[in-house]
Amino acid sequence: MEWDWNFVWQIMPTLLEGLKITILATALGSVVAAVIGLVFAILRMTAPKPVARATSFIVEFIRGTPLLVQLYFIFYVLPDIGIRLPALTAGVIGLGLHYGTYAAEVYRAGIENVPRGQWEAAKATNLTGRQTWIHVILPQAIPPMIPALANYLIAMFKETPLLSAITVLELMNQAKSVANSSYRYIEPMTLVGVFFLIMSLISVVFLRWLEERYSRLEER
Repeated sequence: MEWDWNFVWQIMPTLLEGLKITILATALGSVVAAVIGLVFAILRMTAPKPVARATSFIVEFIRGTPLLVQLYFIFYVLPDIGIRLPALTAGVIGLGLHYGTYAAEVYRAGIENVPRGQWEAAKATNLTGRQTWIHVILPQAIPPMIPALANYLIAMFKETPLLSAITVLELMNQAKSVANSSYRYIEPMTLVGVFFLIMSLISVVFLRWLEERYSRLEER
């Protein structure tokens, strides 16, 4: 089968629509992961033992099960108990919850690297627990975490084709739809690979920039 440029330009708008959904799902999923990861990390480190242990179990359970299974559970199983979510919402929650458990470990490591003296200094100045976290601990802990968190963002972007399993019209799903209707697979699947490669390279460049920026901040 020969490459058909006319067909490429014909399907390009459809694939670009799918790319927009892919980027949107990644962006929203990363926000959910960042928030959930921080909550999990704080609960594991500061909550009473029963809560901390329950949180640890949840984190390890999610980390130990495939993302695809979790997506199926959220989209297909939860309706059986009356919880119905739009496909994109279910996909964003699935991505965010899954990668939030990995982000939790990054947060925990970053928080533990904050010198103990910072906690004691905050206590000595009569800061509340909330003020200590917001104004002392997190501003010191988060910057070193950024490169690791950005790596998970790239990984999440590459996992978005799994959302096609729950009918999200992201890039891969759009490509499969075009291929199945036209019986031409070489152009849409090649373009999917090219789009993912370009976006991954952009993400890598952005990651390197973050790492260099953090290195310069450490030198000051």
